[in-house]
This record gives sequence, C-alpha cells and structure tokens, in this order.
Amino acid sequence: MVPKTSTPRRVTIAAIQFEPVVGDRAGNLAAIERLVTRAASDGAEIVVLPELADSGYNFNDADEVAEMAGAVPGGESADALCRLAIEQSIHLVSGVAERDGDRFYNSAMICGPQGFIGKYRKLHLWNNEHRYFEKGDLGLPVFDLPFGRVGIAICYDGWFPETFRKLALAGAELVCVPTNWVPMACAETVPEPMANILHKAAAHSNGLFIACADRIGTERGQNFIGRSLILGPQGWPISGPASADREEILLADIDLSSVADTRALNSFNHLLGDRRADVYG
Repeated sequence: MVPKTSTPRRVTIAAIQFEPVVGDRAGNLAAIERLVTRAASDGAEIVVLPELADSGYNFNDADEVAEMAGAVPGGESADALCRLAIEQSIHLVSGVAERDGDRFYNSAMICGPQGFIGKYRKLHLWNNEHRYFEKGDLGLPVFDLPFGRVGIAICYDGWFPETFRKLALAGAELVCVPTNWVPMACAETVPEPMANILHKAAAHSNGLFIACADRIGTERGQNFIGRSLILGPQGWPISGPASADREEILLADIDLSSVADTRALNSFNHLLGDRRADVYG
C-alpha cells in the first residue's frame, strides 16, 4: 500500500435503522426527528435514513402514493427534513416519496445546515414499485459537500455494479444508500444477507465508503431484514451490521481523504486506473 499523502477530511456518519409506517407521514417524521436528534447529539455530522422513510413502503394502490408523495424540495416531508438538518447543523440523506406534477418517484434527498442541496431518483425499481413510480431520470449525481464528494443509491440499485462504478468514476468518495432490503431466495440457509455481501464487494472494488440505512419490521405482509451497515473503502464493515429487527443508530468516524490512497493497491495497480475501457467501455 502506498503511503497516505492527503490532508485528513474526517466526518462522523450515522446510519439510522427504524420502522416507518406506511401512510403515517406525521408519525414517521416524528420518529425521524427523535432519531436524528439523538444521532446528532452523539456527534453525527451526516445522517442516512432508510428508503421512503417518510411514507412507508408497501402501498396498496396509486392513490396511497399520491396522498403521501410531495415535492422535493417544497413538500411537507422535504421541508421538515431540511428544517431538521438546519436545526441540528448536519447533513441529512433520506428516502422520500416524490411528486413531480403527475409523476411519482422513489427518491432520496440531501440537505444540510443551509437547507436543500439536491436529490436522486431511484434508477432500478423493485417489484411493485413499477406500478407506482417512474424510473429515475436524474442519472447518478455526485454532491460536493464540505468534507468530500457524496453520491446516493437506493436499495435495488446496489444489485448493479455499474451504480457504484459510475459514482466512483464521477469522483464520489462516500455513497449513502437509503434502503428497504427484503429477504432474497435461500436467505434462510446462509449467515449473511446478500445485500451486505454485494455492498461489501462494491466498497472494495471501487474504493468507496458506503453507508446503508435499512428499515425493519413487517409491513402488510412484507418483512424487511435490517442489517444496516457502514463500510470502509477496503470493503470491511466499520460499523454494523445492525440487528435484523431492532431500531439502531450506527456511527462511524471516517476520513474521506483515505479513499484516494486506498484505490492505489501498490506501485503498479489502481482500482480505477487499471480498467480496460478499450475492451468494455
């Protein structure tokens, strides 16, 4: 490993695992405020919440989505999350149900001490999401924050290696992943969820910090697996995995300046520089 040469850029990140309730915006936002306030009091400077944290996930029909979705920015949930980030002087990444005219998106927004910063719309829709949401149309943006460059992915996006590779090539050092992981086939026979394995591999093969905030509980017959985790750029967990069924706040102190050095494996090999773009693009 080559020696570190960069000025440290340290930040404390939190991944919050809890149980949103479908259709209960007020209750979900109250739970978010309670948990984010606790994370901030424990020193968190950037906080990641689950997918669709404001609305719940397992909608019965499009009318329920329409009732829960709001503008980003400007909607009830988006405004509440921005106020919370300002009040706590933190950066906050949360999944939200977004309305844009007559279209709906499974989105995530990022806000900070000065308010709204940007948003991402989920590219890869899972199962019944196809009935209610449009596929994301904002690409994979990378946001310049005071401590480093941050990308966002949502849940099933993590099953596509291209998601993390494109973010890494665009300069991301940290990827925040609001998620609602569900059990995969044959999951009962193995000790580690496939979601954790995939994100460990993505962190390792791209030299990225990745923070995954999952939900817990059973919603209208669909159970969720928890197991939130925060990964370092060598692919190993630095906080978590969390439990399968308990509300938890994972915390990790990270140095985003270490990403560049981690990607240089030795004097000859570099995780991104060794790509054979002449062969596979």
